[in-house]
Amino acid sequence: MKITGAKSATLGLGGNIGDVAETMGKALDLLQAVPGLEIVKVSSLYKTPPWGIVTQDWFVNACVEISTTLSPHQLLEQCLSIELQLKRVRTLRWGPRTIDIDVLTFEDYTSGEPKLTVPHPRMLERAFVLVPLGEITPELKVSGKSIEDWIKEADRSGIEKIEGSLPWWQPSA
Repeated sequence: MKITGAKSATLGLGGNIGDVAETMGKALDLLQAVPGLEIVKVSSLYKTPPWGIVTQDWFVNACVEISTTLSPHQLLEQCLSIELQLKRVRTLRWGPRTIDIDVLTFEDYTSGEPKLTVPHPRMLERAFVLVPLGEITPELKVSGKSIEDWIKEADRSGIEKIEGSLPWWQPSA
């Protein structure tokens, strides 16, 4: 169910420190509690090799589709705030982390600002984003092609769906 008058956006979540699935579940609980934001679809969990700095533990990644009345910048601020609440420490770019929440897409909004680049500037070269995103929004168009088509071009080596991972998150009653 989508909020009336809201925009559709997608987020990428990941981490490789601690119980990542539990931390991502807490992140979704906190997102769901934000006024004007509703989680619409949640992908399976995926075990993925590290990207950038490859000498670290493997990651767990997932994507979500949301419906929101927040602006793109307000959404980013909520994501950053939730990362801090969940003990995200930014010490090393592409390094280990408890949680990462990226704004991937925000309906037809585009921005090249340093603080908020949408669509996410590296999402199309990262299969750990494309594969879970394609599970929930295969028809979503980014840079003129569907996520499903971008996946066909992606190097999916090492990306494994964690079988039985759905449902790993359910909204609180």
